[in-house]
Amino acid sequence: MRKFPLLMLLLVAMSFSVFAQNKDAIVGKWLNPSGEGQIEIYKKGDKFFGKLAWMKEPNLNGKPKLDVKNPNATLQKRSLLNLELLKDFVYDDGKWTDGTIYDPKSGKTYSCNMTMKGNDILNVRGYVGISLLGRSETFKRVK
Repeated sequence: MRKFPLLMLLLVAMSFSVFAQNKDAIVGKWLNPSGEGQIEIYKKGDKFFGKLAWMKEPNLNGKPKLDVKNPNATLQKRSLLNLELLKDFVYDDGKWTDGTIYDPKSGKTYSCNMTMKGNDILNVRGYVGISLLGRSETFKRVK
């Protein structure tokens, strides 16, 4: 009889461990579909963020590429490398939601949700207004 409560406690502890692993499964480096850049996703507090950690061509005319398409003129001189592109995602039932994604090629920021297919495929959906009005891309985990 004493083994039953101990077994239940062990099972509950294991289920919390599995939940935590699932929540943080998105953390790591991801290659964008064109292969031009890698996004490093990390956690700050309870939210998830992502920065441009690697670029196939980080320089233009011998100088680092800048955020020239940004509508805010004061931000146009910042380097694209290490620029935070993904912001404020929260984990909710197998999805990372309520975040934003910044597109440095257009200078626009979109609402965004992300889901994983297996351990190495990340579906990223940027949209305006509702999720139906958007575009999806598939990122692959960098090993």
